[in-house]
Amino acid sequence: MFEDALIKRIADNLAEQGYIIVNDFLPGALAEAMHNDVRALQELAFKPASIGRQQTEQVDNEVRSDKIHWLSEGKEPQRTYLQLMDELRLALNQRLFLGLFDYESHYAHYAPGDCYHRHVDAFKGASNRVLSKVLYLNQGWGEYDGGELLMFDDGQSSPFLMVTPQFNSCVIFLSEQFPHEVRPAKRDRYSIAGWFRLNNSGSQRIDPGR
Repeated sequence: MFEDALIKRIADNLAEQGYIIVNDFLPGALAEAMHNDVRALQELAFKPASIGRQQTEQVDNEVRSDKIHWLSEGKEPQRTYLQLMDELRLALNQRLFLGLFDYESHYAHYAPGDCYHRHVDAFKGASNRVLSKVLYLNQGWGEYDGGELLMFDDGQSSPFLMVTPQFNSCVIFLSEQFPHEVRPAKRDRYSIAGWFRLNNSGSQRIDPGR
């Protein structure tokens, strides 16, 4: 359960500037459990990440070279994490009237040298992703380990923000508003990438969860 003060701070920052960085985001025991969970996964559990969605989905290692593993409610501690994110979804809906319908997320593993070039998580008016969220699971991350998240204002070539992937720190931002990229790291880099989404289902179309 998130404290009301944190929910208010997240909501206020999203409303005012479109993003927020939160340190010590998860309760300590859950953050440790998620770290242990992702590190215990076998390499075969990770699949090459793709770009695009549905008909345009494809693997392009020139754009991104990380590997991913989708989270599931069928396994602890992933179930507890997803339940907590659903509580956050409902709380943000209550404060910001965003109409968020669900949350999807995956572990991301960047091996040394892997990167994800500049991109946006949602194209304006053409996607159901509203909020992007990245939670970092890297213990003992040093300033020379690399792997930073760079965030840009649309149309600008230089980043206005650089986020170091420190353990249990989290960045949440408007999916359509901020292009971003992941710089190569010098050691294995783990995170949870997730998106709070609208429901775009209609009478002629079912909105997939991924």
